[in-house]
Amino acid sequence: MEIEIWTDVVCPWCYIGKRRMDSAVAAYPGDVTVTYRAYQLDPTPVREPQPLVDALAAKFGGPEQVTAMTSRVTDIAAADGLRLDFSRAVAANTFDTHRLIRWAGSHGRQAELLEAAHRAHFTDGVDLNSHDALAGLAAEMGLDAASARAYLASSDGADEVRAEFAAARELGVSSVPTFVLAGKYAVVGAQDSATLLAALEQVARREAAAA
Repeated sequence: MEIEIWTDVVCPWCYIGKRRMDSAVAAYPGDVTVTYRAYQLDPTPVREPQPLVDALAAKFGGPEQVTAMTSRVTDIAAADGLRLDFSRAVAANTFDTHRLIRWAGSHGRQAELLEAAHRAHFTDGVDLNSHDALAGLAAEMGLDAASARAYLASSDGADEVRAEFAAARELGVSSVPTFVLAGKYAVVGAQDSATLLAALEQVARREAAAA
């Protein structure tokens, strides 16, 4: 079964959703192919490093509201074995990160780089606006840092990432994560692993009956 996942690196629910889908796929008896598709929650350029909590406070009504939001998602993530540290996170435009994830995919490492980027942003306080930092993530998984840096310095992959943004709009994707199973069944949101596994099994039965 083909699974396409529209996701953004700076979306905590996408990080949680990835972990939960990984668990569902591990428990699913059939064969699956997982492909991650690019989505941007906020395409606004980031001119200089800014603490994420400050950027969120400006957007969502102040520090108190942000503290409530981040505390809740931090607790939920912890239950799935993920550590989120919003106090360290740096606001980022994710366009170049999506480009690098595509590049890593050409080396068979798409999911690994996405995972590394999530962790870098939410746990380690890495500035994903920095090409050097992104190349460092590639190097951590054994990919060539100089090649990654050269790729980021070019315009390679930009049209493909924009095409995925456009595909999301055509499909009506308005929030992430969105999981598209077998090219036609959508599951929206970071559903728990049992729900995602049940969806995989249900789609497999439908596809088998239609064959």
